[in-house]
Amino acid sequence: MGDFLTEQLAQFGDDDIAHGMRYAVGGGKRLRGFLVLESAALFDVPQERALYAAAAVECLHAYSLVHDDLPCMDDDDLRRGQPTVHKKWNEATAVLVGDALQTFAFELISGEDAGTAEERVALCASLAKASGAQGMVLGQAQDIAAETAGRPLTLEEITDLQANKTGRLIEWPALAGAVLGHADSAPLRAYARAIGLAFQIADDILDVEGDAALAGKALRKDADAGKATFVSLLGLSAAKARSQALLAEATAALQPYGDKAQSLRDLAHYIVTRDK
Repeated sequence: MGDFLTEQLAQFGDDDIAHGMRYAVGGGKRLRGFLVLESAALFDVPQERALYAAAAVECLHAYSLVHDDLPCMDDDDLRRGQPTVHKKWNEATAVLVGDALQTFAFELISGEDAGTAEERVALCASLAKASGAQGMVLGQAQDIAAETAGRPLTLEEITDLQANKTGRLIEWPALAGAVLGHADSAPLRAYARAIGLAFQIADDILDVEGDAALAGKALRKDADAGKATFVSLLGLSAAKARSQALLAEATAALQPYGDKAQSLRDLAHYIVTRDK
């Protein structure tokens, strides 16, 4: 998928925005793109068609990170072991790089090669909802509001926040395969919701136990800021137990797909046990 995305971004030339776009999508786990390809494979969707949705969600995710790293948001200097976009260039360039990646995501899934007209409309509409004011952006706003609330969030509040901020962009790529395969999305939705929550719990555990060099970003920021996390609310042992329970939920949800879903089972295990 990396080669495909590189080829797609090559069209933008050599100015700072183009370089920033390519820089922002470099590295990373490609988890969301992988989810698109593997969920599509369950329904025998040709990979060359699924690649457009996979590249789109990686661009959308990269845009969210570029903006999230800005001083007005999380104010991070390091991302994936490299200077964040606003540190390598400047804040204005980072805003525009994020804007360009966001719009390019929809360009990718609106082209004829991305699917039938019906599939493309469904992909565009669902990605807009997952990433906008009812999804990821809502979660980011909830996160910012929590910083000025004057009290730590409850477990219910932080679960809702993370379901929006992190979970919606993990759920969308899992469901994209069902859209392209014209299949029932319920099992993949259950799987994605379990791994989306597990992903955030793993992040919170890494923030306490992780190695910043492996993580490629600053750690211990949440504790220093007094922010509520799954670890601070549940305790480290209970947070780890919850992540294992979510792993079991995710695995069970994939039962209808048999051996074809083994890579998705492996992904769920990786999410819970990762060190970066």
